[in-house]
Amino acid sequence: MITTLERPASLAMPAEAGQSAAVPALLIEHLTKTFEVGNRRKRKTVTAVNDVSLRMERGEIYGVLGANGSGKSTLVRLVSTLLSVEQGRVEVFGNDIVRDEMAVKRLINRVSVDAAFFKKLSPAENLMYAARLYGVDARHARAEMVRILNRLGIATSRINRPLEQMSRGMQQKVSIARAFLTSPVLLLLDEPTTGLDPRSKLEVQEFVEEIRREHDATIVLTTHDMDEAERLCDRIGLLNDGRLVAEGTVAELKATVDNARAGGATMHDVFMTHTGRSLDDDIEEPRNEDE
Repeated sequence: MITTLERPASLAMPAEAGQSAAVPALLIEHLTKTFEVGNRRKRKTVTAVNDVSLRMERGEIYGVLGANGSGKSTLVRLVSTLLSVEQGRVEVFGNDIVRDEMAVKRLINRVSVDAAFFKKLSPAENLMYAARLYGVDARHARAEMVRILNRLGIATSRINRPLEQMSRGMQQKVSIARAFLTSPVLLLLDEPTTGLDPRSKLEVQEFVEEIRREHDATIVLTTHDMDEAERLCDRIGLLNDGRLVAEGTVAELKATVDNARAGGATMHDVFMTHTGRSLDDDIEEPRNEDE
């Protein structure tokens, strides 16, 4: 059901609703995150995530749309335990990310637009290192690594070359492969196709669909690409100034826009209606100096 609001209502846990519903893949309740920015003389508090509540079910692809500075990357970093939770609650398959942090880390993996690597090492060496960290069997990891990289358009002949000799787009594919290699049940994709050429973007999108279909993975996808969100996402949440201002399926969101043009409303119309902004109106999202 479509939700359009200025302040999200609390989402009840299944037990509170008197239902026997399955544990949600991701439950966020009244999540708020602030940062102190500026120099010592002129420091100010910026609220990057402001009272956000949402619920995702297992196997769902949930898109988070917002201009830079809207809070979407901060939201992902909070769920991935890279940032500390100040106010509110986050649960991953019933595990509280504060009390059960190690259990949560075993269930999730994250792809970031600014992924970190050992650049002197090859894709194979970086992926095998990640496999060891997550306890993935070495023999299985080697075979799966080649399959995933090939599926993403990286030839076997290139996987032993240093990453620093690869383009940014190729490095992003390796980052995606690293996340898929660990078979997370909750995959956090933070603008995974940014910087990729159209063919590579399509390969990644098709692989995301394949992962959800074959491995029952639950996926959070942040993106600037309206077409990508429309293609991949079961539901979409719109963030503006740290708040969740609208949520629903693509059809439900389009239905909220009064548009007389032939063919009806687009997701661009939806975004402009609910945020009053264009995705071109980007500002830098606040970052903690310790990140």
